[in-house]
Order: sequence, then C-alpha cells, then structure tokens
Amino acid sequence: MGVLVKAALLTSLLFSSASAILTITAKGSKLFTSDGKQFFNKGNQGYLLVPNSVAYQATPEDPLVNLNQCTLDVNLMKTMGVNSIRVYHVNPQANHDACMKVFADAGIYVWLDMDTFTTYITQDNPYWNAFQFSRYAEVMDAFIKYDNIAGFWVANEAINNAAGSGAALFIKAAVADMKAYRDSKNYRNVPIGYSAADIAELRPYLQNYLACGSSDNARIDFFGLNSYEWCGDNTYQGSGYPVLQAQAANYSQVIFFSETGCNVGRPRLWQDQASILGRDMVDTWSGAIAYEWVEETNNYGLVNYGSPGGTVLSGTPTAIQPDFTNLVNQWKTLNPTGVQQAAYTPSLSPPACPQSTAGGWLVNGDVSVPTLGVAAVTKVPISTVGAAVATNPGASATTTRASKMGPEAAVLTSASVASTAGGAVVGGVSGGIGFGGFVLAVLEYLLL
Repeated sequence: MGVLVKAALLTSLLFSSASAILTITAKGSKLFTSDGKQFFNKGNQGYLLVPNSVAYQATPEDPLVNLNQCTLDVNLMKTMGVNSIRVYHVNPQANHDACMKVFADAGIYVWLDMDTFTTYITQDNPYWNAFQFSRYAEVMDAFIKYDNIAGFWVANEAINNAAGSGAALFIKAAVADMKAYRDSKNYRNVPIGYSAADIAELRPYLQNYLACGSSDNARIDFFGLNSYEWCGDNTYQGSGYPVLQAQAANYSQVIFFSETGCNVGRPRLWQDQASILGRDMVDTWSGAIAYEWVEETNNYGLVNYGSPGGTVLSGTPTAIQPDFTNLVNQWKTLNPTGVQQAAYTPSLSPPACPQSTAGGWLVNGDVSVPTLGVAAVTKVPISTVGAAVATNPGASATTTRASKMGPEAAVLTSASVASTAGGAVVGGVSGGIGFGGFVLAVLEYLLL
C-alpha cells in the first residue's frame, strides 16, 4: 500500500489475556511462542493481526502513546480474536509502556517497522547510512523490553519494479547490521524481516535473495508479502494464490501475507483466509494481515471513528459492515494448530541466490552487501549485471547508495570489498568508520 503511515494487527489463537505474555521466535520457516506452540498470523494493518491481523495506523503520529485510544481499539480487537498488530512508524523518544501493556494484557503482539519518513529505504535513491542505522537502533532499544514485540521490519515495499531491484542490497545490509546490533546488545532474538509489494516480475527473486547467501546474519527471519490478488467472490484456483504457494513451498524462512484484503468487488468476503489458514497453504504460510484497521480515503478500513472516509482518526471505533463481520466470521472457523517446536527440525535449505537477468533482476548472486561495519564483512568478490552501484555524488560520506544506469553502461565485475576497524575499501576507495555524526562507512562500487 502507500507510504502513508500505517500499522497492522496480528492475532493468534495462542495468546492468553495475561500480562506475562509469551515471547515469539522464528525457527526455520515457522513462528513459535515460548511455550513451544506454533504461531499463526491473523490480523489487519494499521494494527496488524497474525493470524488474525489488522494494519493499524492512519496518520504519521505514533499510535502507541495514547492510552485512551489504545484501550478503545483493543476492546474491539478482542471481540475479533486479534492476536497482533503491525505498527509502521513510532517515535522512539515517547513512552509506550501503557499502550504496550494494554495490548499485552489482551494477548496482542506488535510487529514494528523500524523506519520512518526520513529513514526508509527507497528504490529511486537507495542507501543505507549511519543516520538510518542510528534511528533504527533507537526504535529497537525502545521496544526490545516488551515481551509482546513479535518482530521488526527493516522496510516496507522499498522495491516496486525490477528496475529498482538494486535496492535489495541495502535492504539486506540493514538486516545484517540490525541483527548484528541486536546480538551485540545481548537482546532477545526478536525476528527481523521485510515486507514486499506483490510484483510479478520480482517473484520469487526478491524473496529468495533476502533468504539466500552464506551469511546467516544477512538473511531475513521472515518475509511478508503485500498481496491483493484474491478479489471478490473467488476460489483458491481462480485467485492466483496457487502461484504464490508454489513459489513459497520450499522457502526456508518464515513467510506470511503482510497485507491482504482486495476491495475490488464489495463487500469484502475474506475468502482467502480459509486457504491461507487451511489445507491449501497453512503448512507453508504463517497467516495473514488484513488491510486495514481504520478507514482512510482508500476505503480499506474495518472501522471508522464516527466519520466515513477517514476524516476523523480517533475516538470510539465503529465496525464497518459487512466487511468487519465477514472477516470475524472467517477467523472463527479457522483454528490451525501446526507443530510443536520440540518436534520440528528445519529441513529446508536457504534458496540459491538468484542470478541477474537481462532487463530484469539486477543483483547477480551472493554479492557483498554495503553494511556499515556493525556486521562483519569479509572480502567477497562482487559481480553485478544490469545495474551499476556507485557512490551517491550528492550524499555525505556516511551514505552508500545504488545508482541505476542504462544497460550499455551497466556492468560491474571483480570489485572486492574489505571492511576493517579502520575503514572500508572497495576497488581502491576507502572510507573511515566512526559513530554519531562521523562516518560509519563508505562503500563505493566502481564501473570497470
């Protein structure tokens, strides 16, 4: 969906209403709560539900600071069976204790984006720099103490076409650095992942690239797909979902729908939930996030606050019918149990890193990613066909970015990257590593 700040609801059949909520971890391609039971997403965005999940966040304001509003929303979410929410942007300087406790007391987890309007990764001008890293770290620092944090997202829909696929390097760099930061602080092993737009020309290249490679730290723990293929009164075979299932069947990481709920052909029937949480897909997918909690001008909401069209964004939530009840009725019939963590041994290997294609996917295999020195980077040959990666001429020395050029000038081969405590060296270009306002890293790929 759009860049507008959102949040998503995720609900699970596994949550109790106790404040001492179980934590969530990723193991292979599945999610588990700390008592060993498999976790499925049900929810919606704005607040995100998993397996009953809803996207939750209609304004750029942090939705987790107003206790009264959180309480009003949670009271209605509990009637739906929501087990989690996804929140897209927060202010890490604010106090979130009260709202996070309200959600925890209701058995509701939070899947939280670490980026903001000033730090998100974009395909048109992709980079990963010290400022972004420090802001992501602030979010992690502020929320890691809450047991109902289910996972962190490094980006949402950063790539929207094959021409922008070079940005995948920077998504992977963010994953590697944030995992390294999490581990260096001895934080709980909270899963870290990415939420992707459902772009046919990128499937399954992007999901495989983010799960591939020799470095476990650079691989995502979970992949979210924002898909709106199942519209109106449809069937599994007629929806396009069999293609998604085939491309995910042997995926080594957790995968779920991070947005779903096509609004073409009203009312929304939510028939896809029966396939996602039923025999068609439940062995592969860990649920879905229904888009979205509060009504905006795009007409995807499940509730409004007293005014249609999203003109009022606070107050007592009122269900939008029949979409709201249709979703609740679907969830009532779906109770996947999955497997016990103790009985589950991951058997799926990470996918091979996709090779670049003419006029399509740009990243050629398991190339080095432009981390900032937080994660260890060893000397790795780089060969990229289809796009050139170069230093941003308009950026500060703390920035690394990809610059896409025409195919006639788009060949990079045999560059090498070395990172040490003193700096980064790429093709003979070096940059220092520091902290705060200083340079964390400079990474430059040169056209040969």
